[in-house]
Amino acid sequence: MFKTIRNAWSIPDLRKKILFTLLIIVVFRVGSVIPVPFLDTNVLHDVMSAANATTDSSNMVAYLNTLSGGAFSNATLFAMGITPYINSSIIIQLLCVAIPALERLSKEGEAGRRKIGTITRYVTVGLGLIQGTAYYFYLRNTTDGSGNHITTYNDGFSAVFSAIVIVLVFTAGTALMMWLGEQINKYGIGNGISILLFAGIIARLPVTLHDLGMFWGMGLGDGTEGNAQPQYFAFVILWVIFFLAIIWIITFMQDSERRIPIQYAKRVVGRKMYGGQSSHLPIKVALGGVLPIIFASSILSIPSTINLFVKAEEGFWKGFFDLFSTNSWFYIALYFLLILMFAYFYTTIQYNPIEMANNLKSNNGTVPGIRPGAPTAEYIKKILSRITLIGALFLSVIALVPLVYGKFTGMGRLSLGGTSIIIVVGVALETVKQLESQMMMRHYRGFLD
Repeated sequence: MFKTIRNAWSIPDLRKKILFTLLIIVVFRVGSVIPVPFLDTNVLHDVMSAANATTDSSNMVAYLNTLSGGAFSNATLFAMGITPYINSSIIIQLLCVAIPALERLSKEGEAGRRKIGTITRYVTVGLGLIQGTAYYFYLRNTTDGSGNHITTYNDGFSAVFSAIVIVLVFTAGTALMMWLGEQINKYGIGNGISILLFAGIIARLPVTLHDLGMFWGMGLGDGTEGNAQPQYFAFVILWVIFFLAIIWIITFMQDSERRIPIQYAKRVVGRKMYGGQSSHLPIKVALGGVLPIIFASSILSIPSTINLFVKAEEGFWKGFFDLFSTNSWFYIALYFLLILMFAYFYTTIQYNPIEMANNLKSNNGTVPGIRPGAPTAEYIKKILSRITLIGALFLSVIALVPLVYGKFTGMGRLSLGGTSIIIVVGVALETVKQLESQMMMRHYRGFLD
């Protein structure tokens, strides 16, 4: 990877693209520390410091805070992150399957994709308004230990005006991040939205290292006899081993695919003969990527997010909300089942075995030993089912290992989950592949040379 980056840097055109991408990342990080007006940052820091001291990271606040690189917990310009755009893209993608008009639009080539992109942007702004409003009410209703409010105005016309400004600033930050991602797509390297997600997660790495150092310090103790807990030495070392193993597994699975052999029949058109060659139909093992984990974690975070507003402290509802804590075995089991379910759901809406079989038949392609038509569709469906199961189990292991490890060791507050690792490794691999492909195009001299 480092060799690829070094070779790309030696090409002036690619060097400009890399520098432009780095400039956008710097702008993103600057926006992540610009405070939103009408908020008391001192009270906010006290509240968030108390929240970070807990080991529960199941609510939407913790989830969005990880993806925004800590901007969410500090209520800065880019506090909403790129999450509204991701949710908008997923919604439009699902609607393209459910609504025939959008499905036809998606098949109209470049013009259709531009229209769908415009619709996605409008939906992003709408979701940003909704999410920004919810976040404002969370900030307005939250106080520190002394009863001080995060919002500076809470009564009268000033409260209404400050609420409008805060929500609009949050929404504008989301729209600006969406625009920055599109600029990377045009003038930089890699997928812009993925690069911003990557930068946000990497920005949380110092927090993770700080927490690791804290647990290592617990192993040393403070010098008082009997105060040290030596087991944390083993816990930290084992965590590093797990982390490296997960990166290796993700790297291996990202490029894994099942290749279905395809044989094209010979046919004569005029005086020329076409076909007769062998090929294959590649099906990636990780078909849905990180989306099943995002779907599952988003749904499971809803009860804990509701509890942020309700603040149930005793009785039935406290027990109910405790079931959806990351320290609960019920949460872990339900997380596993939802990942499996959403992996199959995403594969079902993205891959149509009947359409794939019909396309092969229309191009005189057959799977050796399988008759064209319905038998081929059934064969592809069976392979998709098996591949999806393997991919879902892979995602489940990546998502659940940090949770189970944190439950047994008490190191659950480490801000690096399976979703974050998959995004970081996947974006790094994809960006390196794009660099390699662009270098190949620039070194290709053609047949005339």
